[in-house]
Amino acid sequence: MNITDYFVNGILILLVVRQVRGSRLDLINLVLPVVLVSATALYYLRSVPTGGNDLVLELVLAGSGVVLGVLCGLTTHLQRKADGIFAKAGFTAAALWVFGMALRMGFAFADDHGAGDAISDFSRTHGISGSQAWVAAFVLMALAEVVARLVAIRYRAYRLTSSAATSRPAAV
Repeated sequence: MNITDYFVNGILILLVVRQVRGSRLDLINLVLPVVLVSATALYYLRSVPTGGNDLVLELVLAGSGVVLGVLCGLTTHLQRKADGIFAKAGFTAAALWVFGMALRMGFAFADDHGAGDAISDFSRTHGISGSQAWVAAFVLMALAEVVARLVAIRYRAYRLTSSAATSRPAAV
């Protein structure tokens, strides 16, 4: 990992700070995480290899991103106020987000600091074509995590507002 990698990961971790602080669900809170992760994907992703078991690796890590994202979304506290729905990540949601980031950063760190041969052996044994397959899998994991979290929160917010609308008495 180089300084740019640490900088990019630092920006993504700062998203946790925004989530823990809490804010009203608006267009910026919907678009910003997707833009940041998409920019990261454009920076790192050169291709999505599908040979051998590359696609399996990518689907497994993307699937784990979906699971982490949904769990993050389900453990984020939502509150309906007069001016909209507010979302605030609690300890569990923040810990899940940091866990996903730490997993990706830890893998890259391990690869750079002595585990590269073991990763290469694992890749050969399991039919993974090379480093670009790992890059694609981890980028897809991050993107899936962000999108799944947003979908879970937005769905919960929709349910919260629709239940409020149905519980109000009709105007006569």
